Amino acid sequence: MTDLTRRQMIRCTAGALPLPAALVSEASIADEQNTAVVVDTHLHCFGGLDPRFPYHSAAPYRPEAKATPEHLIRSMDSAGVDFAVVVHPEPYQDDHTYLEHCLRIGGSRLKGTCLFFSDRPGSVDRMATLVRQNPDRIIAARVHAYAPGRLPPFGTKELRHLWATATDLGLAIQLHFEPRYAAGFEPLIREFSDTKVIIDHLGRPMQGTIREHDVVVRWSRFRNTVMKISSLPDQNRYPHRDAGPVIHKLTNVFGADRIIYGGGFNSQATGDSYRNYRQQVADALSHLSDDDRSRILGGTAQTLFNFAYA
Repeated sequence: MTDLTRRQMIRCTAGALPLPAALVSEASIADEQNTAVVVDTHLHCFGGLDPRFPYHSAAPYRPEAKATPEHLIRSMDSAGVDFAVVVHPEPYQDDHTYLEHCLRIGGSRLKGTCLFFSDRPGSVDRMATLVRQNPDRIIAARVHAYAPGRLPPFGTKELRHLWATATDLGLAIQLHFEPRYAAGFEPLIREFSDTKVIIDHLGRPMQGTIREHDVVVRWSRFRNTVMKISSLPDQNRYPHRDAGPVIHKLTNVFGADRIIYGGGFNSQATGDSYRNYRQQVADALSHLSDDDRSRILGGTAQTLFNFAYA
């Protein structure tokens, strides 16, 4: 069954039933999304206190609430999300047991990222096994640089080894960082110019100064970089800066073929809340054409990560 046929079938079935008032409002999302593919490229799943999936002993936090793949698939169906990327979260560190559970439940609709540590002996060496046991299901290796006590070893052969290993396995590198640490990644972005580099959460513009974030903006000159619109900043929270100008700047320099979107799913998510978050992203992109918005909300990610219904 093709993507379009499946989406048409879902909408035709829904259209044959009386729609609650809450669902009628969902039609405010741009009309082009009625047939265009939608891909959420950033969400986390947690097993909570399920003893089958314990958190790692080095977990920096331990969510008690479950955010399961079953809940995710139900939310995706309700919100009109075709495919999604489960970003392996830090509580599990480099144990990917729960990620693999999510991929089994989600089938062809879910892919995932992995997390290995270049400064832990033997950690990166396990990346190949995970990727080979989950063919075409792991799309990126994530690297964090946002807490002074948990930074990658910039400028070392160990971090280069992680980057090279991911490259050899056909993975992207996914970066989650505060802008003040961006410069440490730039030599590897340059060296591995054929390796896609996914920049999480707009490059965290509100966690740095405008000058610091401009380093990230200038990464648009590297054709292997991809910007992710996710974790939209709240202007009512410190530093009280409007994200609108940042999003305008990023869309201008990266373009729709190098921008993807993510977010809206958590343990409390409903179809309405999940769809409403996507509407917030669509609203933030209102300065773009319908075609560009459609690519950012799914088309670019579908191509980049090779999503297709089985």
